[in-house]
Amino acid sequence: MSLTSSTFRALRHHNYRLWAGADLVSITGTWMQVLGVNWLVLSMTGSATSMGLSLVMQALPTLLLGMWGGALADRLPSRPVVIAAQLAQAALAAVLAVIALTGVDSMLPIYAVALAGGVVSALGGPALGRFGAEVVPREDLPNAMALGSVINSAGRILGMSIAGVMLPVTGQGGLFVINAVTFFAVIAAVAAMRASEFHELESGAREPGAIAAGLRYVLRTPWLLVMLALSLVLGSLGRNYQVTMAAMSAGPLEGGAGGYGLLSTVFAVGTVVGGVITASRARLTLRLLLVSALAISVLQALSGLLPTLPAFAVAMLPIAAGAILVDTTVSARAQLDSPDAMRGRVIAAVGMVGAASGALGGPVLGWLSDAFGPRAALEAGGVACVAATLLAAVAFARLARRPAPAPAPQRAPQPVRPAPARTLNPVLENA
Repeated sequence: MSLTSSTFRALRHHNYRLWAGADLVSITGTWMQVLGVNWLVLSMTGSATSMGLSLVMQALPTLLLGMWGGALADRLPSRPVVIAAQLAQAALAAVLAVIALTGVDSMLPIYAVALAGGVVSALGGPALGRFGAEVVPREDLPNAMALGSVINSAGRILGMSIAGVMLPVTGQGGLFVINAVTFFAVIAAVAAMRASEFHELESGAREPGAIAAGLRYVLRTPWLLVMLALSLVLGSLGRNYQVTMAAMSAGPLEGGAGGYGLLSTVFAVGTVVGGVITASRARLTLRLLLVSALAISVLQALSGLLPTLPAFAVAMLPIAAGAILVDTTVSARAQLDSPDAMRGRVIAAVGMVGAASGALGGPVLGWLSDAFGPRAALEAGGVACVAATLLAAVAFARLARRPAPAPAPQRAPQPVRPAPARTLNPVLENA
């Protein structure tokens, strides 16, 4: 199979090509704004803590409102929600531009915008994910998600690079204006898509208790619980490399700011490599998830022992690539192995785990680095991730040995020939 037909097969679809192009433009603008906001906060306060607080304000709504956003995504048509979310984000970027250009010297408006942006992401994010699943057929969704990781990494590199060049010329306000405009690229792409080529998912029932039903589904689906628990541990203790890379560069590796920049660049390149590798896979299985998780966990523990900055940078490349493989497999399996009518709430649950990982892991790894040193933080986190992966493997193996639930009794009067017995759970038998 050729590279074009395997690694980039999702690009065969007209609607996905539009979606991917608009996504690259929007993500580039988003990272330009991230750099602008960080610099604006630091220039106003001189405090990294204030910058961290703005990140917390963005993540908090996902933890509190994520499942509500998932329920809305399952009930409402995706396209109008996506367009409304883009318009809201564009308006918030414009507000930031006004704050920067008028010289407001209070942090409260910036925190308010960060909180509002978090609310929009919490309510609109699941619909965005559900819509992304409708622009490609089911069999191409894992490939589309992997290419999305490549686009996200490329947009991050491009956005930070452009912002670094433009910031001295346009100031923060100019970056925010550009980001506001990029959201209209997504709206234009959605408008240009062919309605006949959508692969619409089944909608959830319009009934009270949709949020509770989503929570019950997650809590009563053992394979999903195990996968989300593994994702939480890997994401918190094994994915917050922005903390540990900075601590290693400033501490035992003596690389300083330049070393941290090098490590960040290598890590970004690794995510692109990981996205391409993931996209080339025909299937993303639970076995692949476990093998990848174990490999990067062992590498993380070993990375704490490496004596020099170049050696540590070399280790970052496969770790970053494996992290993309793990994250994409979790998202793909969570979506594809859940009912279509529950898709938005499952996407919300994955997003909530991701937000919790960032909120928990950063402070924990920071404390470990301060108290015991960054090498010990990497080693302890790696060992914990290895243990979590092995426990998940045992749990999946036990679930695979469970018989599938018996089919519901048939109401028809004629006799029904029973289905052949199955020894594996349907979700796990092809893992």
